[in-house]
Amino acid sequence: MTLATLGLYGLGTMGSALALNIAEKGFGLHVANRTDDRIPEFMDEAGELADRLTGHDDLAAMAKAMPAPRAIILMVPAGAPVDGSIAELLPHLAPGDTIIDAGNADFNETRRRTAELEARGFAFIGMGVSGGEDGARHGPSMMVGGTRASWEGIRPVIEAIAAKFDGAPCADHFGPDGAGHFIKTVHNGIEYAEMQLIAELYGLMREGAGMAPAAIGARFGDWNAGPLKSYLVEITAEVLAATDRTGIPAVDAIVDAAGQKGTGRWTVIEALKLGQSASAIEAAVAGRAWSADRIGRAAGAALFAPERGAVDLPADTLAEALLAARIVDHSQGFSVLAAASDAFAWDLDMARIAEVWRAGCIIRSALLDDISAAFRDGAPHGHLAFAPAIAETLKSVLPALRRTVSAATASGHPVPALSASLAWFDTMIQARGTAALIQAQRDFFGRHGFDRVDGGAGRHGPWWG
Repeated sequence: MTLATLGLYGLGTMGSALALNIAEKGFGLHVANRTDDRIPEFMDEAGELADRLTGHDDLAAMAKAMPAPRAIILMVPAGAPVDGSIAELLPHLAPGDTIIDAGNADFNETRRRTAELEARGFAFIGMGVSGGEDGARHGPSMMVGGTRASWEGIRPVIEAIAAKFDGAPCADHFGPDGAGHFIKTVHNGIEYAEMQLIAELYGLMREGAGMAPAAIGARFGDWNAGPLKSYLVEITAEVLAATDRTGIPAVDAIVDAAGQKGTGRWTVIEALKLGQSASAIEAAVAGRAWSADRIGRAAGAALFAPERGAVDLPADTLAEALLAARIVDHSQGFSVLAAASDAFAWDLDMARIAEVWRAGCIIRSALLDDISAAFRDGAPHGHLAFAPAIAETLKSVLPALRRTVSAATASGHPVPALSASLAWFDTMIQARGTAALIQAQRDFFGRHGFDRVDGGAGRHGPWWG
């Protein structure tokens, strides 16, 4: 298949890094930016790689100068900027050209754009890219959605610039239309949960055990040498070891309000629409929202004057609690992916998704090796946590999660994601729960009916005579 002529529009932090990665791998690339004064600056930054780059004053000029077939990567903010870029491109494209949205995007918008562009003879790819600036520059993890033909047209480039795990590229085509962007959305949802879990354990060690940030960082460094090995644990150790220019721990110089760009919320919204509840991710999204309400939290602290008790649990207990909760948040994330795969007929390969996440992306970790193997062996009833090898690990570390949540709750330390993970587990291991009462209530006030345990559907209770 003919390799498409490549273009990239949007030379912000991620776009610039990705462009340099493409050029470094030996591919020619046309580039443009919303403001043309960025082009000479970028060419200077490129150094020797500038020989493989061709700058243009604007997006239309770039498209017109590129020989067909074209593949143009958009690195612009989600929403209206993507639609505006597409509208600007369309008069200058030829049938068979491909537009690639490589930013974070609502997969529903990706599905709409795919249908609209394919009807006009163009291809559209929604490509999730994870790894931050360093990943984009040196090898990100990439999740591609679109037609198989459009994927083959850019595949050599994408595989060349992707992160590698044991020599294999951490990039693949997963299905049509919005599949790639949906996988990236769930990736980010898991990322939210992982960060919240780490922060909760940091809080227990800092406020519950009185440990200094550097000592906590050293503990995370130790954990990164074992089953908890991951990018997020690694950088947590570095962050907590750092000091501010004033000499205090760097983390103490930062306002305790965490930002969010929406992908975590998208994961929760789509999970609920699909009849799923990714409770650990929901707790992480809530945690960021609560962190933003600094005035409200200050008022609450003044009103209730909370006394936090000591929580001095062994390091091994906290490590096992984190591993247990991480298994749960991954299990929930993959359940959301499975539900979407069924709903949109994507036929997602869960093992391959886990493999693509093993390098380059923010949630890369040793756990993903076990997850990939578990899916290859078959996860009973679609739940990753019930796969034999994963379940054995979970059985061994679950008591630590229970002890940690119990101690934190009894002492007044907030652990929403750890608690949500434990609640999910306890709910999912009871063959008969309490929902019969809820269904009886629904029948009482709304005559909704219920199924009887001895057979029969749509029955009503004795309260209806």
